[in-house]
Amino acid sequence: MSSDRAILALNAGSSSLKFALFEIGASLDLTAKGEIENLDASPHFVAYDARGAKLAETHGATSEFAATLGHLLKFVDEHLGAARLYAVGHRVVHGGVAHVAPERVTPALLSALDALVALDPLHLPHNIAPIRALASARPELAQVACFDTAFHHTMPREASHFALPRALTEAGVRRYGFHGLSYEFIVERLKSSAPALAEGRVVVAHLGSGASLCAIRNGVSVATTMSFSPLDGLMMATRCGALDAAVVLYLARAGNTLAEIEDLLYRRSGLLGVSGISGDMRVLIASKDPRAREALDLFNYRAAIEIASLAGALGGLDGLVFTAGIGERAPSIRAEICARLGWLGLRLDLSANVGNAKRIGAPDSQIDVRVIATDEEQMIARHTLAVTNEAATA
Repeated sequence: MSSDRAILALNAGSSSLKFALFEIGASLDLTAKGEIENLDASPHFVAYDARGAKLAETHGATSEFAATLGHLLKFVDEHLGAARLYAVGHRVVHGGVAHVAPERVTPALLSALDALVALDPLHLPHNIAPIRALASARPELAQVACFDTAFHHTMPREASHFALPRALTEAGVRRYGFHGLSYEFIVERLKSSAPALAEGRVVVAHLGSGASLCAIRNGVSVATTMSFSPLDGLMMATRCGALDAAVVLYLARAGNTLAEIEDLLYRRSGLLGVSGISGDMRVLIASKDPRAREALDLFNYRAAIEIASLAGALGGLDGLVFTAGIGERAPSIRAEICARLGWLGLRLDLSANVGNAKRIGAPDSQIDVRVIATDEEQMIARHTLAVTNEAATA
């Protein structure tokens, strides 16, 4: 490494931990990235360099989280050589109402996050775990929490509130929105590559195993499809997306427990539930089974009508940006979604789309259509550097 300091970005899930290591120089340069899978069973650690060449791979014998994290820190120290780990940034899925910007981790912030677990019991405990483990293993190391909900705090009341009694709204039952770090990265890319579009009305489609849309005007979130939780909105790999609340009542009256309903809606629905085959878009696209086609049609239909809905929230549409795994690498899905939006004056350049070009709108399209690769870890690293630098100069 050419720099003497580095930032580690962590993105923790229920059974995996993604990481990216950036050296601090004139810019933040990726030097290693990877993932630890099967955290709750037999951890599988793999790391790559910036070009994708494998640096290390191990299969762990224990699922004890502190030991797994220690293995990651050992790799980081060895990879850095004479350089040192300067700070660690974390993706924290939920920041509630109060946490609308990245924050230095303190005991007070950890207590506040513990209090928010009731709003997101499926994700927040997994985000908090590596923060606490690092505080114990490396208490001198600066840590920064980067909230996925923060980007959406600009939404107006009509876009962020449910039609529920005020007491529930004041208790935190409202629309928050997620994938904020991804949307923030896309906005920054648009500002540098298409400044005029960045000042306009844009819908960004973050389509991956978790999927959502965001309506952005002049770089600011005004509406989004995920709401109180990452379960709402678009159909996803295993999540149902938008659902009549009475279905949950029906399932409860039919004798299903809360845990069973939660498992059904989060892990057995979406592409997997409809197809009965897989939640992996690649498998379904390749399949000849009519159930796979039905799942794809429903996914594309839901995405198209929600894009149209967000165009209404924006008062028109200047641009559509596809990002995340499906959005970046599934041209057939992009084509089918856009075909349903032809009434808006949207036209694709079919050859550009098949080639995964950066601009895929046809010359006569009234809407600029783009594909931009997102990088949440880069965003986490930027925020971490900014917060720690600010603290150092305060």
